[in-house]
Amino acid sequence: MDAEKEAVVLLSGGLDSATVLAMAASQGYTCHALSVDYGQRHHAELAAAQRVAQALGAAEHRVIHIDLTAFGGSALTDSSIAVPEQPGEGIPLTYVPARNTIMLSLALAWAEVLQAQDIFIGVNAVDYSGYPDCRPEYIEAFERMANLATRAGVEGYELTLHAPLQNLSKAEIIKRGMDLDVDYSLTVSCYQADEQGRACGVCDSCRLRRAGFEAAETPDLTRYRVE
Repeated sequence: MDAEKEAVVLLSGGLDSATVLAMAASQGYTCHALSVDYGQRHHAELAAAQRVAQALGAAEHRVIHIDLTAFGGSALTDSSIAVPEQPGEGIPLTYVPARNTIMLSLALAWAEVLQAQDIFIGVNAVDYSGYPDCRPEYIEAFERMANLATRAGVEGYELTLHAPLQNLSKAEIIKRGMDLDVDYSLTVSCYQADEQGRACGVCDSCRLRRAGFEAAETPDLTRYRVE
């Protein structure tokens, strides 16, 4: 196996994944950024991911295309389902079935080809929307599966799945990113951002992001359509 410290970093183009990329780079990893175009409504996040990868010095940035609109079932992949603009109860309509499992599987495949033993993902279990595939027990289960399902794992080159934001609030994430010189104006978090990357200001992701900047007492440079 290659002795270099290589990592695959899932990069959506949002605030959390940008912070994770900066954290991985600060730990000395050569970062291979992976984004997934799955037919998401907020397609502008992919352009943001490219900007972030370049700004934070990723060794390369790849975009994989998978059409989850074929299944729908989410406000992010089915245009007939409106993005909720008011807080609700339970798992929201913006949950995309199996999204993190699909993305982590792609990251796992690339990591094995790269002979990288580390994958980073920006899931969070504090200030988040209640998605089941953001929970610590899910991350632990996927890591166990990854080491059972790969040649690398069978041959003793154990893979580690890093979720460094897991127990941080949104404000703590922002402060960590600011310490690492992350330019959050490059990122797009909004579930219904327009083609220019301007945020709606009212969806769940926008509310969490805005509250995070307020709690961190840091200027929010997000471009909003609605003020």
